[in-house]
Formats: sequence, structure tokens, C-alpha cells
Amino acid sequence: MERKRKIFPFVAVALLLCCVLLVLWALWGNTALERTDYEIVSSRLPAAFEGYVIAQVSDLHNAQMGDGNRALLDLLVQAQPDIIVITGDLIDARRTDVGIALEFLKEAVQIAPCYMITGNHECAIDRAAYYDFEAQVRALGVHVLHDEAVLLEKGGEQITLLGVDDPNFMGMLYSPAELRELANTDGFCIMLSHRPENFDRYAAAQIDLTFSGHAHGGQFRLPLIGGLYAPGQGVFPEYDSGVYTYQNANMVVSRGIGNSSFPLRLCNRPELVVVTLTAHDES
Repeated sequence: MERKRKIFPFVAVALLLCCVLLVLWALWGNTALERTDYEIVSSRLPAAFEGYVIAQVSDLHNAQMGDGNRALLDLLVQAQPDIIVITGDLIDARRTDVGIALEFLKEAVQIAPCYMITGNHECAIDRAAYYDFEAQVRALGVHVLHDEAVLLEKGGEQITLLGVDDPNFMGMLYSPAELRELANTDGFCIMLSHRPENFDRYAAAQIDLTFSGHAHGGQFRLPLIGGLYAPGQGVFPEYDSGVYTYQNANMVVSRGIGNSSFPLRLCNRPELVVVTLTAHDES
């Protein structure tokens, strides 16, 4: 009995130390921004776009990675992207601070052309306040895409970039046929769409490459299992992080950068996604 009493304080201290280390590790993991690189190979990609680099910023939620988002901007500079795509939730409806978003965008447009779509948080704030924010975003030179397509040009060739609003913005969830009509192309098409849970529609629309966010990596991630919960998908989400492929359609899902309703990530560092396009001749 006496021996157990002597051992107990050491066990208690060890457990306490483990808890403290776990908390510190979790806090570190919420601000330890990392870069994740993917290669997307397609025989449909025009040869001029070989090696085309796209950097994806998603779900910033008013977060700051370093003073003035310096850590995020430095990673963008290092990536040397041809374009930067921003796939929704740049601001946070619960603690809206457009100043953080505008400060980031002011620097980002100096790195590469920026293309942005709405997420559910842009849709959740007062509509007049959102349009005032968008006017300031456009004044910085950012291209805001509302269910519209633009052409990207390089070396005399073109690909299409389609940006669709979050379904909450105008209450529209497009069918595959409607997405094809919006894209208005038979050539290589990239789409920005905040919600990954609709990948079946994107694939049916024969969109070559979609960039999505929203899932926050499942918030808590477990080895060999992945994310535990994502909005719009529920428990053990199918599309939480990485590249998903169905037939000729690919979707890249970013774990995002900031947090919203739940302030802590676990085993789920914030990320900047960098995608390099590669042309592939199947013959």
C-alpha cells in the first residue's frame, strides 16, 4: 500500500505533463501553416499550360498566419503561381473583419492574378455589407466570379475557369447540365466551388478539375481514418482533404487555413494548396 502511494504522484505528474504537451502541440498545429503540393495530369490540357501552377487559399475565416498573414504570403511567393484561387469563406460571419481579408488580398494580387468565389460565410453576413466588401475586393484587382466563366490564356492557347457561388448565395444548386452551360466550353475546364460534397455533380458535368474547401479537413483527423466531421457531409466525410478522381474528373479539397464555429483543429494543420498541371499524351 505504501509503495502505491509513492508511485501515484509520479503517475499524476506524468499524466499532467502529457496533457500539457498535447495542448501545446494542438495549439502549435493550429498555426503551423504548411504547403501541400499536388500534380494533376490530363490529356485534355493544352500543351501551353504544361507546368501551370495554381495556388489555392480556402477558408481563411479572418485568420492570420503571422503578422499581416506574412507566413501565408511568403508561401505564396515561394510557390510562384500563375494564378491564385480563393475558394470561399475568406471572411467569417461570426466575427467578421474585412480588414484582415483586404490586407491579405492587397498583397496577394501583387504575386499573381487572384480569382475568388463566395463561401457560405460570405452568404451569411448582411447582403449589403457583403456587396460593400466585394466592391473593395474588386477595387484591389481581384476577379470575383458569380456563376460565370473566364478564359485563361497562355502561349496562344486557352482554358476555362468557372466560378460558382455557394448555394446559399442565391439558393441555387446547379445540375450537371446547368454547370456545363455555365462553363460554355468543350475544352479543359477548371471550376471553383466551395462545397466538395457535390462532387458527383461536378464529375457528371465533366468538369476536368474542381477546387473546393468547406470541410476544414474534417476538423479533427485521425491516422488511417481521416477527418471526423465536415459540414454538409456529417461524420467521417467522404471528401475532406486531398485529390479525388472519378473517370476524367478531379477535385482538390483544401483543409483550409482558419477555423469557424469550433476554434481548434487536431492533427490537421492549416494548408496552402499548390497544384501543378501536366499535359499527358495517352498515346
